[in-house]
Amino acid sequence: MDRRSLIKHAGIAGVLAAGVAPAVHAQAAIRWRIASSFPKSLDTLFGVCDVFSKKVSEMTGGKFQITTHAAGELMPAFGVLDGVSNGTVEMANTAPYYFFGKDPTYALDCAIPFGLNSRQMTAWMYEGNGLKLTREFYSNVGIVNFPMGNTGAQMGGWYRKEINSVADLKGLKFRVGGFGGKVLERVGVVPQNIPGGEIYQSLEKGTIDAAEWVGPYDDLKLGFNKVAPHYYYPGFWEGGPQLSLYVGKKAYDGLSSEYRAIIENAAAFAHTDMQAKYDGRNAASLKQLVAGGTKLHRFPKDVMDASFKSAMEVYAELSASNPAWKKIYADYSNFRRDANLWFRFSEAAFDDFMQAQRLS
Repeated sequence: MDRRSLIKHAGIAGVLAAGVAPAVHAQAAIRWRIASSFPKSLDTLFGVCDVFSKKVSEMTGGKFQITTHAAGELMPAFGVLDGVSNGTVEMANTAPYYFFGKDPTYALDCAIPFGLNSRQMTAWMYEGNGLKLTREFYSNVGIVNFPMGNTGAQMGGWYRKEINSVADLKGLKFRVGGFGGKVLERVGVVPQNIPGGEIYQSLEKGTIDAAEWVGPYDDLKLGFNKVAPHYYYPGFWEGGPQLSLYVGKKAYDGLSSEYRAIIENAAAFAHTDMQAKYDGRNAASLKQLVAGGTKLHRFPKDVMDASFKSAMEVYAELSASNPAWKKIYADYSNFRRDANLWFRFSEAAFDDFMQAQRLS
C-alpha cells in the first residue's frame, strides 16, 4: 500500500500508530552546517553540537542532517557570529559574550560578572523576558537565537602565583573570556581574549600569567594543572554562562513550522544535556586534580568586593550610554533581584546545610 493510500484508509490516528509522521516525512531532505567556537577535544562544549544534530536527525527520520564543525574548520572561533549573520553557514553554537567588543549587550545572552546562575538564566530566558528581548536584539544581525548549553558556575582559573589580595591582580595578564575582562580591567587585570585551543601554550610559555576556562572536567583535559599550580574559585564572572544556538534568519524562515519546532526542541534537549554532563563529571575531575597536587584557593574577600563594585559601575555606565544594554539589563537585573530573594530561602539554605554534612 502506498503512503497516500495508507493515510486515506487508516486516518491520522492509524498513520501515527504505524510510526509515520506525515508532516515531517513530507519535508524535503535538508543538509545544513553548524560551526562551533570550540575544539573537538572538548566533548562537552563542542559535543553539544553533536547532541543537537543527532536529535534533529532522529526527530526527522534522517531528513534533516546537520554536520558539525569545530573552531577553525569553516571559520575562526570568534568568526561564527558574522558567519551566520552573512549566511556563510546556517547555524553556530557559541558563547555570546565573545562578541562584547561589537556590543556589550551580547554578554547578557551568556554571562556577566555577578549575574544569574544557570537555573536563574534558564528561568529568565524561558519564563521571563530573556528570550523575547534577546531575539529583538539579534534581529538586527539576522539571527534567531536559542539557549543551547550551560556549564553551571565556573571556576576562577589557574594562576602561576597566589592571589592574596586585590593588589596581586595589578598587571596580571589573565586569559578571561568575554565581558568579564571589562570588569576585571578596572581592578588592575590585563585581560586576554584567547580561544580555548590556544590557552595551554600561552600559559606554558608565560605569555599570560593566568587563565580561566570552565571547570575541573575540561580543565583537566586541557592540562592547565601542568603549567599553573593554583586553582581559584568561584568564577564570579561566570555564575551561569549560557551558550547559544545561532540560526540565520533567512535559513530559519525557509523551514516549515515542523522543522522550526524540531530545532527548538533539539536545542532545549542539548541545553539540559550539557549541564548534566558537567554536573556529573566535575566532582571526579576535581578529586583527580587535587590528588595530583593542584592547590585550591577561594578568592580573597577584597578581590570579590572590588570586582563587584567595578561590575556595578560598568553596568551603570553602559545603561547611561547604550540603549540596547539599558533595555535588556533593566529586565535582567530585576529578574536577578527576585530570583536571588527566592534562592536565598530555598536553594542556598539547603545547599549550605548539605555541603557541611559528612555523607556516606
